[in-house]
Amino acid sequence: MSRHSHTDRRAFLKTAGIGAAAVFAGCLGGGDTDAIAPPTNDAADADPAGESASLDPAAEVDADRIAADPTDVPDPVDWDEPRTHEVTMETQEVTAEIEPGVTFDYMTFDGRVPGPMVRVRRGDTVNFTLKNPEDSGLPHNMDFHAVYGPGGGADHTTIAPGEEASIRYKATYPGVHIYHCAVPNMDHHISAGMFGAILVEPKDGLPEVDRELYFGQHELYTNGETGQEGHHEWSVDAAKEEDPTYMAFNGEAYAFTKDGYGRVQVEQDERVRLFLSNGGPNLSSSWHAIGNVWDKLYRDGDLVSDPARYVETTPVAPGTVTAAEIRTPVPGPIKIVDHSLTRVARKGLLGVLEVQGEQDPDIYDPDGG
Repeated sequence: MSRHSHTDRRAFLKTAGIGAAAVFAGCLGGGDTDAIAPPTNDAADADPAGESASLDPAAEVDADRIAADPTDVPDPVDWDEPRTHEVTMETQEVTAEIEPGVTFDYMTFDGRVPGPMVRVRRGDTVNFTLKNPEDSGLPHNMDFHAVYGPGGGADHTTIAPGEEASIRYKATYPGVHIYHCAVPNMDHHISAGMFGAILVEPKDGLPEVDRELYFGQHELYTNGETGQEGHHEWSVDAAKEEDPTYMAFNGEAYAFTKDGYGRVQVEQDERVRLFLSNGGPNLSSSWHAIGNVWDKLYRDGDLVSDPARYVETTPVAPGTVTAAEIRTPVPGPIKIVDHSLTRVARKGLLGVLEVQGEQDPDIYDPDGG
C-alpha cells in the first residue's frame, strides 16, 4: 500500500482539528483513528517568528518506501542437523521520505529498515557476503552480535564502494541478536538505517506461534525540526546532544498506522511473536503494547531462559533485540509504542496492529453492558 499523499495527510490533520493534547489522547486511548503526528509544527512552536533554520527543498526520492514489511520474517527452523547458509546483503544508500514532504538520505542493508532478518539454528554455519556498490558514497561493514570474532565480523567486512567481502562463522550461541554497520561513524550509519537482527534458534527450536512480526526502532538526527518540510541532512550536533528530530519504527514516521501503509492485520485468538531490534544508536526503548501485555517476554534476546510472564513495559537497550508474545482475544487496535510518550505523540514512534474478529463481552465489553 502506498503512503497517503502529503496533501491528504495535511487535510486529514486539519479536518480532525488535532492539537497536541488531542493527538496525545488519540495515540493512547485509541478508537478508530490513530490520530497521529506531527500534532503541531514543532518548528513553528519553537520559533514563533518563523526564523527556524531553512532547509533545502525536499529531494527527489530514489526509493518510494524505506520501511521494511513487519510480516517479512523467515520461516521457523524445521531442521535438526547443522546446516550451512549462504547469506548475501548489499549496502544501499537511498533518498526517501521520513514522512510526506520530508526527505532524508538513508543507508540500508538491501534497501529496507531494518535490514532483513537472518534466521538459523544453533550450530549452523553462515557464509556471509557483504557487497558495497560502486555508486555508494561511503565505506560500510557488518558487525553481527551473534559472531565470535573481531568486531563481530566488522574487521574483515569493511569495504569501500565497488568492493565485497566474505566471512564464515558458526552460530555458536542461541538468541536473537542485532547486527549493524560499525565503521568509525557508526552512529550516523546506524541512525540512517544500517541495522537488523539475526535469530539463532536453540537446537530444540522455539515454541510455535500463529504469526511473527519484526520491527526496528531508531533515532533520526537531522538539521531540521520535526514536521519541517524539505530535505533533512544528518546532524552531528543533534546526535551529540542525543536529541533526535524523529524516532521511528522501520525508518518512517508512523509507517504502520491508517495514515501510513496501514495497520498490521492480525486475527483474533492468535499468539503473535514480535521482535524489536533497537538500533538506537543512543536511546533505550520502553517497549509497550497499549491494550495488551507481553504474555511471554524474552528479555534482551534470551531465548534459553524461561520467559517472563505478563510484563506491561520492558526496557530494550540500544544494540539489543528483544522478543515478546501477545495474545489477541478481542478485536480492535493494539498500539505498539515506546512508553517515553513524547516520542509517540511528537516524533513518529507508533505502529498499530489491527485484530480482526468478533466482540467477546466476557473479556471486554465496549458498551459497558
